[in-house]
Amino acid sequence: MVRQRSIERKAVKTKKGREFKNSCSALEGVLEQKLEDVVSFLHSSEGSKSRIHDEILAVVERCLIKIALKRSGNVKTAAAAFLGINRNTLHQKMEKLDIPYQE
Repeated sequence: MVRQRSIERKAVKTKKGREFKNSCSALEGVLEQKLEDVVSFLHSSEGSKSRIHDEILAVVERCLIKIALKRSGNVKTAAAAFLGINRNTLHQKMEKLDIPYQE
């Protein structure tokens, strides 16, 4: 009986792992399509070196920080924990990205 439960648990973990992997693949597809639109909007055909990578990362980071602040009720410590970064790092990123802080 114990062996049967162990096998069942492993099967559930495997199934959840596949479901998670499929969800990530679907999410990645959606993000790729949206990023293609953003890249088309931001890309200039000038001959100079592109800054598209930095611009996209800044947009994504700005959005993530705003989401984290919203979910945490504008508590920086909780927002930083949600993002998996230090509160001081969050503060520095907010300054760099020009994200206002509302108490």
